[in-house]
Amino acid sequence: MIYKELNDAIKILESKKRLIGIDLGTKTIGLAISDPSMTIASPLETINRKKIKIDLQRIQKLVDEFEVHGIILGYPINMNYTVGPRTQSTISFAHEMEKVIAIPIILWDERLSTLAAEKVLIDADLSRKKRKQVIDKMAATYILQGALDRLRNHKKI
Repeated sequence: MIYKELNDAIKILESKKRLIGIDLGTKTIGLAISDPSMTIASPLETINRKKIKIDLQRIQKLVDEFEVHGIILGYPINMNYTVGPRTQSTISFAHEMEKVIAIPIILWDERLSTLAAEKVLIDADLSRKKRKQVIDKMAATYILQGALDRLRNHKKI
């Protein structure tokens, strides 16, 4: 099932299992993983996109390997809350993923995630070449950490 609001999926995600964060690009897919307590997001890997079937097989393998309970998929809306071609591409990807991966998929506002990840990497003094190699999984980490923080704050209310 695809959720546009984290609040709608919170009951399902309260199981204290891992989540995967995804930053979907046109050429790559950045992946991040949470710890089992769903507190900290860590970079996992970057998939060089091939065919959707192959990409989804890799994601399914990671879901199985890490016993993932949900997917936080970066949702690229514009700064003025409008949607564009990347948004539609992400929705299509989510629908294809839903057909083969039987866990909740939560769309998470990813505005500025790549920019924030880039800033962290620049502050860490990584070369442009090294930043290019890790930016996608770092953006996925930023997306996932935002969702984890939101989940944690929801539990305090």
